[in-house]
Amino acid sequence: MERAGTASSKRRLLLALLVLVTAIALYNALFSYSYSFDPNYRNVSVDTKVNITNARPEIMAVQLPSSVTLNAGTTKLVYCNLTIRDWNGYDDIENVTAVFYHSTSTAGAADNNNTHYTNNSCTNVSSTGNYANWTCGFFVLYHALNGTWTCNATVTDNSSATDNTPDNTTTIDALLALNISTPSLYTIDYGDLAVGDTSENKTAIVKNIGNQNINISVKGYGAVDNDGLALNCTVGNISVDNERFSTDPAVDWLTKTALTSDFQTIDGLTVEMQTDPGAPPQNTTYWQLYVPPNPYGQCNGTIVFQAATAT
Repeated sequence: MERAGTASSKRRLLLALLVLVTAIALYNALFSYSYSFDPNYRNVSVDTKVNITNARPEIMAVQLPSSVTLNAGTTKLVYCNLTIRDWNGYDDIENVTAVFYHSTSTAGAADNNNTHYTNNSCTNVSSTGNYANWTCGFFVLYHALNGTWTCNATVTDNSSATDNTPDNTTTIDALLALNISTPSLYTIDYGDLAVGDTSENKTAIVKNIGNQNINISVKGYGAVDNDGLALNCTVGNISVDNERFSTDPAVDWLTKTALTSDFQTIDGLTVEMQTDPGAPPQNTTYWQLYVPPNPYGQCNGTIVFQAATAT
């Protein structure tokens, strides 16, 4: 009986040890770490773990139009669209800013109407899960330089983690554009003249409202293009060479350049593109009309001003 009791006690002890070892192994697997070692304990492996509480937001894509044609004399709204991912959820994104700059500038440069624009309050247009779409608009002025432009954006989350890559580029096209101002809106009015009279100088001011230095060419017609007239009258007409122009107000009608039915460049007239805030650059042309025999009545015609890249 003593031997049977001893054997039973040993079995209970072994069972208890087995349960204890199993419990310890299960605890380590679930709540602690595991390890392994070779028979001589030459190396030991342990698990590692960390809990990352904040993921950095990432700009996954930047989209721009393939090219941009500016609006003469005013602004063009250019959009830089962003796709952003944040593993903490889209509502962890606190702010998005962006700069839009010419290849002659840099992302960190000061704003300049010709080369650099900033948007510090971009707009969240849609979001779901870990992704959000934002858009950054730039009101680009007509005299911004043509060529390659880059959009560089920065996203910041609620923990002040940031990302500002990747960039994307577009091309702003060359813009040849002008405007004409006269004492009478878009009209050179020679007033009342009799046959044989020569008018006083009348001005036409040429303004550059594009992003290129420009030369100016002119041509004229009376009723229809290439009709050989300067003005078509109630009775008769005035041939095109009787209307003349110059950039010098002191030059008389005889010395001025005669208008033709084909474009000809106004010598010495270059209007620079705008580089500073304020009114666009301008230059003045002076016009005179001689009335030959023997038209009569109200006369009307057209002068066409055309911009070309300055040479």
